[in-house]
Amino acid sequence: MAQKKPKSRAASKTAASKKSPARKTAAKKAAAKSTARKAIKAKDRKTKARAAPAAKRARPKQRVAVSHHREEDFKADGLRAYAMYRDLGFADATEGLAQAHVIRLVGPCDPDEVSKLHFHDVEFQMVYVLKGWVKTYMEGQGETLMEEGSAWIQPPRIKHLIMDYSDDVELLEVILPAEFDTVELTA
Repeated sequence: MAQKKPKSRAASKTAASKKSPARKTAAKKAAAKSTARKAIKAKDRKTKARAAPAAKRARPKQRVAVSHHREEDFKADGLRAYAMYRDLGFADATEGLAQAHVIRLVGPCDPDEVSKLHFHDVEFQMVYVLKGWVKTYMEGQGETLMEEGSAWIQPPRIKHLIMDYSDDVELLEVILPAEFDTVELTA
């Protein structure tokens, strides 16, 4: 009587292992190795999962802060003498986690005053051009013209400077943390 030919590879392997005792032993060893590997990998995953999680910093309590535009809120009390700052109240609302302000650079631009290479010791700094334009230099980026609607992130401690700006420029700046150091560099 003729035997039927198996339809798949898996079926043919099963049929072959049924016929040969040596193949049965080899199949059992392969299955045992595979099971052992799976057990080791599972143990590694459990060990990694049980590892102490990175200590989470306690975030300061935050509250709602609302700031409406008022011309009298622009003050010459910020980092640069050639700028007027409108504080948005984020530093108080976040207990120092972040600060945000609208900056008006006072025109006309005087490159001798504004073009000083410096960096900020911050964790995060983002700038968005609300109005006008500003030409900047950033280390590794070179000169860039930022116009209304442009935004950029300045990585921590990146050396940069302002080269020129329009008389009507307004910028939104968000910085973490609220208190930080600025270091001016000499050429």
